[in-house]
Amino acid sequence: MTTTTAPGAGADRGTAAKGRAVFRTPVPEDGPAVWKLVENTPGLDTNSAYCYALWFRDFAGGSLVATADDELVGFLTGYRRPDEPETYFVWQTAVNPRHGIPFLGVKLFQAAADRQVAGGARYVEATVSAENKAILMVLKQFAKKHSARVETGVLFPGSLFPDGHHDEVLYRIGPLTAG
Repeated sequence: MTTTTAPGAGADRGTAAKGRAVFRTPVPEDGPAVWKLVENTPGLDTNSAYCYALWFRDFAGGSLVATADDELVGFLTGYRRPDEPETYFVWQTAVNPRHGIPFLGVKLFQAAADRQVAGGARYVEATVSAENKAILMVLKQFAKKHSARVETGVLFPGSLFPDGHHDEVLYRIGPLTAG
């Protein structure tokens, strides 16, 4: 069985034993590896490497990276909404499919969201394409684990974006309690 470690606050550096993932708070130097992972993940919107370095400077507390054997194998970006600080919004997440660690994406999401709930978040939000069955399953499992409601609705219609972008459907999970 694979075990993972979710860090507390701060940019602590964990070490990974063979076949294990360590979750830690990202630092700007993780930006290039995350950018490359996004570039190689079909279906994710590509941002600049600068965007990830800046994100990991300013929003690191809402994000996590997963490393195994000194390689970045997954990430999740998120933040607490400024106008609604009890809401944690998950923006982007991906894992390297060759990492060989079962359920890494699920564990990464749960660790990040649980950390925010422990810090006072009462809701978790994410926008998801209807075709993204894997993320929908993760969101439903998280809601079930916390005995929480899931509300859905279109946050941004596809017509707001170029190139036939899909509707961004908002999934809002909560209210949640730490436990």
